[in-house]
Amino acid sequence: MKTMARAKPKKAKAVAAAPVKRAPRGAEERPSGKIAKGDVVWIDYEGWILNPNGTRTLFDTTREEVAKKEGKFEEKKVYDEFPIIVGHGRILPGLDEAILTAEIGTPMDLTIPPDKGAGERDPKLIELRPLREFLKQEVHPVVGMEVSLGGRKGTITQVTGGRVRVDYNNPLAGKTLQYTFTIKAIADSPEEKLRAVIEMDYGLPEAFKVSIDADGATVLLPDICKTDERWFVSKFRVIADVREVLGLPKVRFVEEYVKAPPKPEAAKEPVKPEDAKPAEEGAKDEAPADSKRIEAAERAEEELPPEEKAPEEL
Repeated sequence: MKTMARAKPKKAKAVAAAPVKRAPRGAEERPSGKIAKGDVVWIDYEGWILNPNGTRTLFDTTREEVAKKEGKFEEKKVYDEFPIIVGHGRILPGLDEAILTAEIGTPMDLTIPPDKGAGERDPKLIELRPLREFLKQEVHPVVGMEVSLGGRKGTITQVTGGRVRVDYNNPLAGKTLQYTFTIKAIADSPEEKLRAVIEMDYGLPEAFKVSIDADGATVLLPDICKTDERWFVSKFRVIADVREVLGLPKVRFVEEYVKAPPKPEAAKEPVKPEDAKPAEEGAKDEAPADSKRIEAAERAEEELPPEEKAPEEL
């Protein structure tokens, strides 16, 4: 399903990346007050499927309260206004065209037919696969399960008689769609466009330090990018989009490793005078006691009768 919602990225340790609410801006700097192709804008939206019976089914939104109300809330998804590059085929054609006519900060309703949405359904993209093919991979297929076979993503629509029907069409193919959306802001400066691209392709835009000069863009990576496998893939999209949006000749990604200062050794506590005092007093007490025992032993020997004394004492 072609949606714009993002998976929730890991949190950067050094810099908080809380969602930034943007006030409507950008239109006052344009004589026409309109959005142009190549602009980077933030969009807030609800996407609905219009069913044949007249009801609607939510398939995507940036609004958490709407997702919860419709029973579509996903814990791992980020619900916040989302940056896109206008007119570059990143979203459904009908929505892309409508954004070019939108006013910043003004809500807009839009109905998109299949030919301006995800296209018509193609019967050739529906296949029957043997059930054993799934069981060999320890997969127990059920209707509605999303699978990946031969590098293609599809949805299981039927499981009968040892066979599984897989539909490789876009789940929105053949559907009439309805959007309610608001363009919240336009990226004004080159630095803001660069941050928007990072947010669009990876997330955590506030965790990156960026600078732009005549030679190109320099991006100081947060520590999380050093070990995050997602970044190893996302950085190539960032490079392509930065070149497309900003036309810069060079993009540098900088990793910084700072040696931690050595920990100071714990100082040994000096022996307090009072700690030694009891021992000294104890020694003084022991000395008189020993002298008394020696004197008592000598007196006992003097009192012995002559026959019990040792020969040398006679």
